[in-house]
Amino acid sequence: EAFARHRPGEGGAPVKGMGVLTAIVSGVDGFTSRYLGCDAIVLAVLVYVAVRLFRWLGQDMIGAHSETPKVVVEIAEEERSRELSGKRKFDYASEWGKSRTSVPCWDPSTMDFLGDMPVTSPDDVTKMVAKARAAQKKWATSSFAQRRQLLRTIQRYILENSDAIATVACRESGKTTIDAMVGEITVTLEKLRWTTVFGEQYLLPEHRDSGLMNMHKTSRVEWVPVGVVGAIVPWNYPFHNVFNPTVAALFSGNAIIIKVSEFAAWSTKYYGRILQACLAAVGAPTDLVQFAVGFSDTGSALVAQADKVIFVGSVGVGKKVMEAASKTLTPVILELGGKDPFIVCDDADPKALAQLVVRGAYQNMGQNCAGPERFIVYDKVYDTFCESVSSLVKTMRQGPPLADDFVDCGACVHPPSLENYQRFVDDAVSKGARVLAGGKRNKEFPQGQFFEPTVLADVTEDMLIAKEETFGPILSIFRVKNNSDEEAIRIANNCSFALSSCAHSGDQVRAAKICARLEAGMSSVNDVEGTTYLSQSLPFGGFKDSGFGRFAGPEGLRGLCHERSIVQNRAAFLKPSIPRAIAYPANGKGPAFCSALNQVLYGCTIMSRLRGVVDIISASMPVAGKP
Repeated sequence: EAFARHRPGEGGAPVKGMGVLTAIVSGVDGFTSRYLGCDAIVLAVLVYVAVRLFRWLGQDMIGAHSETPKVVVEIAEEERSRELSGKRKFDYASEWGKSRTSVPCWDPSTMDFLGDMPVTSPDDVTKMVAKARAAQKKWATSSFAQRRQLLRTIQRYILENSDAIATVACRESGKTTIDAMVGEITVTLEKLRWTTVFGEQYLLPEHRDSGLMNMHKTSRVEWVPVGVVGAIVPWNYPFHNVFNPTVAALFSGNAIIIKVSEFAAWSTKYYGRILQACLAAVGAPTDLVQFAVGFSDTGSALVAQADKVIFVGSVGVGKKVMEAASKTLTPVILELGGKDPFIVCDDADPKALAQLVVRGAYQNMGQNCAGPERFIVYDKVYDTFCESVSSLVKTMRQGPPLADDFVDCGACVHPPSLENYQRFVDDAVSKGARVLAGGKRNKEFPQGQFFEPTVLADVTEDMLIAKEETFGPILSIFRVKNNSDEEAIRIANNCSFALSSCAHSGDQVRAAKICARLEAGMSSVNDVEGTTYLSQSLPFGGFKDSGFGRFAGPEGLRGLCHERSIVQNRAAFLKPSIPRAIAYPANGKGPAFCSALNQVLYGCTIMSRLRGVVDIISASMPVAGKP
């Protein structure tokens, strides 16, 4: 309306007296209103939207990579069927570690033997890296349209075959179908969506301020793929742990070799076929993604030859990876787990929180990098919290998950961890903790790797379970005396890990203030901490013993690239030259010229800059007898 009052020829105030910029804007606005029937700002928005739509349509709907191919992958009977028959039972105690050339695979919920996977030798890794480098050189020149097409193709396959993908994940890791659908598939689809929609803008050259000395130049940062990414991933989420680094590596122009855990090798047969088929469907080199199976020798060979290493696992092994990478100065991203605090303030509602608490604690049987392990509950609501949570846990059913969709809790993947869970419980009880539910292996399924969903109350900071990562189905409850925020924060931060966290209060501002003081790389206000991972625009990672570096978000994509800084003249006719005062050979005016130049560019007052102009003119005058 302000502009309308100044439109020339429409009875408004004359242009005279207005600033030049205002006059131009007013003129443009008058033209668009008279001839196009809309205000200039509306037109600008429409033009912007049209340009973006044209860019998207041109690249992804009518371009060479506009289609989303349908991929068909052969699925074996044991990858499709929910129950297997005729399989012998695997005996971990007598069979594990007998061979260094093959890895035995089994279903941890039934102990059905699934076969052996051949170990990838260090020489095999060398050959894989060579093939990956050749494939990556081609892929580095691919368009973002082709990379988006690849991600859409993977996304389509996942949506059309989610039952088989979940079945394989459940058979490999013993998790329930719900845990697989949420923790394996949903988060992978969200990563694909975010990367497809937003990934390109964070990998395009980024223009930066050139500074006063370079005002005649442009400055930009380019993101150059590192080459071959080596990912060493754990066993807790066999599908997502493969596709998570793969999506980021491929979209940023890299190849990737994934060394999977020896406890999650069988699923790579099917998941590998998916990736190979999707790569081929969009014309990408199939050697861009390869799998390595084996033990420490296999992982060491990959660390020694990759251009960047992603490691997800324990603190002890992470330190060994970092030490090995230091020999070749290979950069690493380390995600080494956590012991996340879940704070429940005195004004929170424990009964309303019970479902959220139990889902957070027992999702994937607690085998989560970012999942609540320490429930720090205020005095006022402590007893109600313990009762609400333990009552709900006692109603949960445990058993082989593929045999019954009403199973709430599946099996645990890692046999040695079962003994560790019992060690935690026994130590806590010996020091005064109370077992409100569970507390031991499930005797109903002696052949399976089942530990009962366990609730421990009155846990204190001197207990082992308060210090070491649990990574299992044990919910530990700490009491906050005197309902003190300061005490809750102290308990939460009294930990060597710093991955994720959350706080719950009837006052969201209070919860947010508590979260802001927690030592953690991620935090969720009035929700379980894992929700941060559903926002794939956010970086995932922590500090302290939780490691360093980030997955996801712009940081995750750029973290798989080298930064390259570039400056160039704004126009081709601009040529670099050296002022006479600082040219070789010296004429004695150099120091005075430099001092004057600094005053002109960086002087704190107008007078100091004016003096600098006079001084720079003086320093630039010819010197008798000097060139």
